[in-house]
Amino acid sequence: MNRPDKEVLEQRTINQYRFLRIKTGFSNILHEKKAKMAAVIYIALVVIGWKFLQTISFENRVLADLTKLSFHFAYIIFAIIGASMLLVLLGTPTGARKIHDNLWRVGLTNHAGENPLLIRKYTEKNEIIMEFEPCGIPLKEWQDKKERIETALNIHVLKITHGKNRKRILLHTVSGEQDLPEILHCKDAELSKKDFELVLGQSFGGKVKVNLTKVPHILLGRSTGSGKSVLLKLILMQCVKKGAEVYIADFKGGVDFSPAWHLNCKIITEETELLDVLTMIVEELENRKVLFRESGCANLTEYQKYYDAKRYIFACDEVAEVLDKTGLSKEQKELVTKIESKLSVIARQGRAFGIHLILATQRPDANILSGQIRNNIDYRVCGRADNVLSQIILDNTAASDEIPKDAQGLFLNHEGTIFRAYLFDEEWK
Repeated sequence: MNRPDKEVLEQRTINQYRFLRIKTGFSNILHEKKAKMAAVIYIALVVIGWKFLQTISFENRVLADLTKLSFHFAYIIFAIIGASMLLVLLGTPTGARKIHDNLWRVGLTNHAGENPLLIRKYTEKNEIIMEFEPCGIPLKEWQDKKERIETALNIHVLKITHGKNRKRILLHTVSGEQDLPEILHCKDAELSKKDFELVLGQSFGGKVKVNLTKVPHILLGRSTGSGKSVLLKLILMQCVKKGAEVYIADFKGGVDFSPAWHLNCKIITEETELLDVLTMIVEELENRKVLFRESGCANLTEYQKYYDAKRYIFACDEVAEVLDKTGLSKEQKELVTKIESKLSVIARQGRAFGIHLILATQRPDANILSGQIRNNIDYRVCGRADNVLSQIILDNTAASDEIPKDAQGLFLNHEGTIFRAYLFDEEWK
C-alpha cells in the first residue's frame, strides 16, 4: 500500500471511529444514568444560552437584525458541534487511549497498521468486559496474543468471544492485581444445592461448576502431582452427598481411598469385578429405556418427578490402567475389549438416563481411550501438562502454556477458564 492510499485509509478509519464514538455516546445516554444526566445538563445550558442571546439588543435596527441572525446561526452551529463533542466524550470509555496505545505496542494490528478501538467497557457480575471494534483482526489472533494482551493491559483475560456479531470482540477480564489463593478449603457452604450441579473450584470470575444434568461425562487429565486425584474425589464426594450410586475403579487395591469412601461407594479392584459392575450399569441403562418410554419421560429429571431413581456414577482414577492392552494375553485383551465396549455404551447413551462417566488419566491417547468414548465426553479439565497431553485433553496446548510446571491444584477447563480446585477433608461422612 503506497503512502497516499494509506493516508486515505487512515482518514476513513478516523471518521469511522468518530461515528462509532457518537453512536456509542447516544446509546449510553439512553441506558446510563450518568450519561443521561450529562445530556440533560448540556441541553439546559444550551437553552439558557439561547434565552440569553434573545436579550441582547442593538441600537442600529438594520445591523441588529443581521447581527442577531448571524449570532443565532453561529450559536446553533456551536451547539451542534458541542453536542457532537459531548457524544464522543460519553462514547469514549475511561482509559481508551491508553488501551489503544498498549495494544499497538504488543503488535495487535492489522496489515495496514491499524489497531482495535475500545467501544465500551462495563462490569457484569465479577467481570470487566471490554468491547472492541477489531479492525479486521480475527478472533484467533486475539486468542494467540492473549498473554501479551494481559501483560499490556495488566488484566487476567477469562475468555475472548465475539459480540452480538463478528464485527465485535469481547474481552472478559478481571484486574491483573487479583490472584487465586494457593489453597482453597472446601466448606459445605461452598457446595451447590442445585440438582447435580458440582462445584470444582474458584476462578478469577467466580466459582467453576458443572451440571451433570446438562453435561453428563467428565474427563480429567494431568501430570503426576498436579492434584488431579483430589479434584476427582471432590467431584465424587458431591455426587455421593447428592444421593448418587458411585462406583470407583481403583486397581491399587483401594488404598488411595480412606474408609469413608468404602462406606459410601463401591470400590472395584479387579478387572472381572469391573466387567460385572459395568454390565450391571448397562443393563440398568437398557431397563430405563423401557421405563422412560412407558412413562412418557424424556430424561431422568422428568422421571424422578414421579418415580424414585438414582443417578449412577462410574469413576476411574487412571483409566489407562484399565484399557491399556499392551503386553496382555489373548484372554486379557478380550476382557479389556468387553470393558471398553460397556464404557462406550455409557458414553454414548448415558446422558438421558442419568448414568455418568468421570474418567481421569495421565495419557488419554487414541491407543488408550477410544475416539467413541472420548468424543462423547463434553466437559474436560486439564492440570499441568505438556503440549501433547494438553492437546489430547483440550484440543489445544493451553494447559501447557498457561499452567506453571510446578503448579498444584490449578486446572484449565475446555472453555479456557483457569481455576483453583477446592481441598476437602477426606474423612467426610
